[in-house]
Amino acid sequence: MSGLAAVLAGREPPGIHRWHAAFEVEEVRHAVEHAGWGFGYVDGWTGADTKPAFLAAVGEALDFPDHYGQNFDALADCLHDIGEHRDGVVLLWDGWATLARTDERAFSVALSVLGSRVEADRGVPFVVLLRGEGPVLPGVTSLD
Repeated sequence: MSGLAAVLAGREPPGIHRWHAAFEVEEVRHAVEHAGWGFGYVDGWTGADTKPAFLAAVGEALDFPDHYGQNFDALADCLHDIGEHRDGVVLLWDGWATLARTDERAFSVALSVLGSRVEADRGVPFVVLLRGEGPVLPGVTSLD
């Protein structure tokens, strides 16, 4: 978990990163939460392969409020409110390439919205780990 450990320790900047580590989700959750960070998980292999399914999965993963509208504007609004009592928040997105391949536009907008939260910082670092194989993503660094 060296790449993730570097992020959690502040040696690697928050952001959207490719990550190929084969750790079980619960192992990743444990490491992230042990560091005092919040954790969310999206499983793109079993259902987050459409825009509505992705938006619902992120809302559930990050425990958004009931009034979350499950659209990209609502996603942006809710992302800006997460993690107030955490050192940071990590969103692990397994199988991200399913959305990237089935709805390239929705995937592009999703990355843009997630990236805007990274850039906003708001005092709470936000990290998205895109785990698994998929298309080349210019500007997205690898933690491997």
